[in-house]
Amino acid sequence: MNEHSRKTAQTDVPLEVPAKSSSASDQRPTLAQRLAAVTAASAERAEEDAEFQIPHPAVVGKTLIALADALGHDPARLASAQAELWGSYARLWRAYAAKLADGKGETVAEPAPDDRRFKDDAWTEVPAFDFLKQAYLLGARWLQGLPKLARDLDPAARRKAEFYLRLIADALAPTNFAATNPRVLRATAEQKGANLVRGLDQFLGDLEKGEGRLRISMTDPAAFRLGENIATTPGKIVFRNALMELIQYQPLTAEVARRPLLVVPPWINKYYVLDLQPKNSFLRYAVEQGQTLFVVSWVNPDESLARKSFDDYLREGPIAALDAIAKATGESEINLLGYCIGGTLAACTAAWLAAKKDRRLASLTLLTAMLDFTDAGELAVFIDEDQLARLDAHMDRKGYLDGHQMARVFNLMRDNDLIWSFVVNNYLLGREPPPFDILYWNADSTRMPAMMHKFYLRKMYLENKLIEPGALALDGVSLDLGRIGVPAYVLATREDHIAPWTSVYAATRLLSGPVRFALAASGHIAGVVNPPAANKYGYWLNAKTAKAPADWFAGATRHEGSWWTDWMQWLGGFGGGKLAARVPGQGGLKALGDAPGNYVRVRS
Repeated sequence: MNEHSRKTAQTDVPLEVPAKSSSASDQRPTLAQRLAAVTAASAERAEEDAEFQIPHPAVVGKTLIALADALGHDPARLASAQAELWGSYARLWRAYAAKLADGKGETVAEPAPDDRRFKDDAWTEVPAFDFLKQAYLLGARWLQGLPKLARDLDPAARRKAEFYLRLIADALAPTNFAATNPRVLRATAEQKGANLVRGLDQFLGDLEKGEGRLRISMTDPAAFRLGENIATTPGKIVFRNALMELIQYQPLTAEVARRPLLVVPPWINKYYVLDLQPKNSFLRYAVEQGQTLFVVSWVNPDESLARKSFDDYLREGPIAALDAIAKATGESEINLLGYCIGGTLAACTAAWLAAKKDRRLASLTLLTAMLDFTDAGELAVFIDEDQLARLDAHMDRKGYLDGHQMARVFNLMRDNDLIWSFVVNNYLLGREPPPFDILYWNADSTRMPAMMHKFYLRKMYLENKLIEPGALALDGVSLDLGRIGVPAYVLATREDHIAPWTSVYAATRLLSGPVRFALAASGHIAGVVNPPAANKYGYWLNAKTAKAPADWFAGATRHEGSWWTDWMQWLGGFGGGKLAARVPGQGGLKALGDAPGNYVRVRS
């Protein structure tokens, strides 16, 4: 989620904190009192975090000690790398001297093309800032290259070391500090420090919001209201149980496909990532194309649901939804779509039905869903016996995994975009983050029931049991993905840090039915939420399924626009004909209320 924009126009603002006294001196007692209060709250939170947090300092320390030990086994290799670093710094000093003398000098280190931290002209045009930028880049790249020098380091430990060293390097960037960021220095001079006063006010506000933990504001929370300007596609709740509400959407066409479409979103976040605003709503698009659409809206669980298992999510999720859809429409066959972990569950559902010789599925669509967890991407950094034991103990105490813990994991994966850019914008420049629907959704985190999450992380990520025929059973039924013979559309996104596209591609060999694999540009969210009208990103197709993902991509053809149109054309082959549009609540199930419903409104 790195496509958000920044507002830049905010200068000549008086030195005051909004809604308080206009005198800076009058603000000091209030700010001091707030600071004292959040300091006390932070101390209490620190005691909690000492028991469990992601990442845990003990895990990070253990990883870095293992790295240091492995580097010590080959001192000559390390010494050579150090000599190369000092040689690069010597070149940088010479280039800096030349630039001071005549304005010319070689560039020793350039930021990556997608590195937006150094876009300000001062980082190139002012010799001192140019020197600071390049010195940082040299050091950061050397630091992040250390795990590759450690030949004896275990591959899992190497991945962790690379991840943690990247976080350290990103945190030390000169852009993150007021004294070394030219934009902040200019704003401070122009506004006589008002930006820093506003920034302190916003910093304290975020600490207060997190009750002692820093919950960085990424967007204006007051800018969005569920059912009014976000998650607005009209529909009705037609079924409800302890784990989910089932939404049936109001038709937008006179005729619809006979077979309904059921969407199973992830429960790690809320469903409305697929229904943000009308212009980028995947759900609205499906309804506009003549689908009778049903969507699972998962509950945001608390300790009362601690014993809910992955079996329960299958039984009370898609299986219950299938039964409800049959009552609502009278149809015995449906098309099933799952996104992210919802896609993993959808595949489990398809395998479960296949094992029971239940032929209710006409097709299966999987969006950025992993079935083979051999390479689980950066999430694998947090999965091992030690960390899972800590997580289990934490969830046993609370009954669930806190929403802020899940949010922290995903934010760390894109720390420059989802942490440090907001530190600079909110606290150093003193600007409020602009309204942005995806980031509003991203901040609306959800909890994970203890029993379900233990099973999911251990059986899928750690043990990778789903790809072994018969090794995993749900609700008493052994699963075999190879028995899924219905046609499948599998979408991956090329820059996905949660479900690497090469791992998602494994579905082409695990499912026995015909598979159409599509690769969208961009990442886990933007690559999926890519409406045709935006004409962004594009996607790749290759009708031939190769054994290796690289071979598939080598023969693939790039298409402009959105994969939505290709998928909808594919789905049209499994619609089962047309009939008059169905109105929610007028079939076999009564309407229980308006979409988006009640479960989605529960905040962590």
